[in-house]
Amino acid sequence: MTTTTTPATPPATTNRVSRDYEKPLWRRVLLTREMAIVALLVLVVAYAMLTVRGFAQPITLNYLLLDIAPILLIALPMTLVMITGEIDLSVGSMVGLASVVTGAGVHAGLPFELAAVLALLVGAIGGAFNGFLVTVVGLPSLAVTIGTLALFRGLAVGLLGTTAVTDFPEGWTALAKAKIAGTTIPYIMIPFLILLVIFVVVLHFTPFGRGIYAIGQSKDAARFSGVHLERTKFLLFMAAGLVAAFAGVFYTLRFGSARGDNATGLELQVIAAVVLGGVSVFGGRGQLYGVVAAVLLIGVLSSALRLANVTSDVINVITGTLLVVSVVSASLLAWLQKVRRRRSGPVSSVAAPTAS
Repeated sequence: MTTTTTPATPPATTNRVSRDYEKPLWRRVLLTREMAIVALLVLVVAYAMLTVRGFAQPITLNYLLLDIAPILLIALPMTLVMITGEIDLSVGSMVGLASVVTGAGVHAGLPFELAAVLALLVGAIGGAFNGFLVTVVGLPSLAVTIGTLALFRGLAVGLLGTTAVTDFPEGWTALAKAKIAGTTIPYIMIPFLILLVIFVVVLHFTPFGRGIYAIGQSKDAARFSGVHLERTKFLLFMAAGLVAAFAGVFYTLRFGSARGDNATGLELQVIAAVVLGGVSVFGGRGQLYGVVAAVLLIGVLSSALRLANVTSDVINVITGTLLVVSVVSASLLAWLQKVRRRRSGPVSSVAAPTAS
């Protein structure tokens, strides 16, 4: 008697992961969307240095890093949030609210340090509020954060109205724009690098980080694997609010002004950079180095085009086109791979005949 057995088909996620690890290491490292962004960044920097007058000057690097510092900071927790399949559209409004809280505190006679701590506390509370509505109430993060985007911005405008607070301690405003001794790199890069190391370790070298990827790939599988979905998402939204508030304090000091409309539209720049950096809008995929490279790429493009006397509207069109091309190309490659797998057919195994 001859029997033929066909093993059960493993989940799609398992198939994808196993296929990835069957590839040679150099392909897994170099032939990725993140490395493509890094390569594009290098090419754009080289081209700008050779063709754009003034781009190679040290002061250009200083202003470039100052301009993108809030985006770099907020992109770190946003990456983790989006890998879980969620999104936070309220971060730009939180930057504005933290700026206003800092300014209102200083205007009321509080020491700047205490006003900044209050702003960070407001950021943590705002992030926790988002996390509560998403994880406990069960509302979709897109709807929740659209609502809190308007809520936080309304609170910011309501606290100060049309007035602006500008009487901040000169030592703090100077520090926000100061350079590290002997370099053209601003001091804000130090806390950014510290946060970058923390987020890289958490995402790529801890069980908590593996749980983040698991949630994005399959919520049910992650839950059965022992991942605390609600707690993980709550902590990530809280971290996003806290880091956005820190960016708001820096934003206030850098420009020396606290206004209710500070950082309007910043959330779109953050999300654009995160998606361009290789994070899937459906969750389950992304690397922090790709996101950092994407933020730098957008910053370099904007800086070089401004030096070339290109208007801001054209810069926005170019940046948006780059983002659309990035998303479409990723979807097209995924579709082509799926078609190729279908044509190759499923792999089956036949058990050896056994005598009856």
